[in-house]
Amino acid sequence: MQMRSRTLSAVAAALVLGLTAGPLAAPAFAAPAGSGTAAHATTGPDAEALRAALAGLPDSDATAALVRVGGNDGTWRGSAGVHDLASGRKADPNALFRAGSTTKVVTAAVVLQLAAEDKADLDAPVQHYLPGLLSSAFKPVTVRQLLNHTSGIQAGDGFGDSFEDAYAHRFDTLTPKQVVASAVAKGPEFDPGEQQDYLNINYTILGMLIEKVTGHSYAGEAARRVLRPAGMHHTYFPGTDLRIHGPHNHGYQAVKQADGTTKFVDVTEWNQADRWAAGDMISTTADLERLITHLFRGEIVPEPQLEEMFTVPSDIEGADMSAGLQRFAYDGKVYWLKSGARYGYSAVVVATRDLSRTLVYSVNSTDAKGESMNPAAQRIALAALK
Repeated sequence: MQMRSRTLSAVAAALVLGLTAGPLAAPAFAAPAGSGTAAHATTGPDAEALRAALAGLPDSDATAALVRVGGNDGTWRGSAGVHDLASGRKADPNALFRAGSTTKVVTAAVVLQLAAEDKADLDAPVQHYLPGLLSSAFKPVTVRQLLNHTSGIQAGDGFGDSFEDAYAHRFDTLTPKQVVASAVAKGPEFDPGEQQDYLNINYTILGMLIEKVTGHSYAGEAARRVLRPAGMHHTYFPGTDLRIHGPHNHGYQAVKQADGTTKFVDVTEWNQADRWAAGDMISTTADLERLITHLFRGEIVPEPQLEEMFTVPSDIEGADMSAGLQRFAYDGKVYWLKSGARYGYSAVVVATRDLSRTLVYSVNSTDAKGESMNPAAQRIALAALK
């Protein structure tokens, strides 16, 4: 058995390669008036390297970056870039942003809480909780297999594969039920447990399971069980709301024009309802830092259920995804991370299990859904994990 790498998180996969290969040089990009870098540090993390990682923003790869590094030896906080390209105002260091698939950490935590309360059995088929959702073409898919992306359920359809197609429908609503129905219609890609393939569809179905088991909305249960206990007071789920409410830095997508020039399209307002329990969260770097800290301390999910977040399938070659997280080994240490990307926004939360090193960043990437890691994000990771 093997892991399918085709749809693994591009940021996480590139992080491994990028940290091995070293940082990339960012193309020159004129910085609007008012851009700059702000930082605060204690002893510990390499402040000079981190400041250098943020230097030069905005550039053609990123318009802003927010960084928080923590651990046993101190903390470092920094921000750089601009609030928006038009005004050139400095980036808000406490800005909210689209956190993308870091939402999966919250969803996994809710499901594991339900397992601890005997309201959901990780070894039970999801067909037991959601009868009729999957067709007879599917063999039993356990809740655990949804959590660790070994279900074999194919990806659901969106509004198109290109940025242009998605952008044309950015104000339209595609419901999670429609996404799941399109996935089910394709039939299984492989038998459950045979391979690992990172796909949003697994967590979309887990969101449905949460609502069925609790009788409450996904957003309500996530807030009650995870956000409030973790002190994530600025995090929320926008649903069909296009806007980011509260202070935020604009997101942009770089689009090549017919004449060879690049246009930076503002993608800040977008209906992300189809991402739901898999990636529809809006958060801050401080809130994501609180999430990983309280979670790893065992204050959100009790043992032994928490162990699921640090367990990858042992019988699938190359598997590195657990319940809500990804295992990443670098420079003799094992980190657990989750990345997230929506157009205009890339985020990562990384930590050792003992919290001796933590890293959270939000980068306003101009190609957030691209195949390669954003150079600014790569520089930040290199500086923070050295």
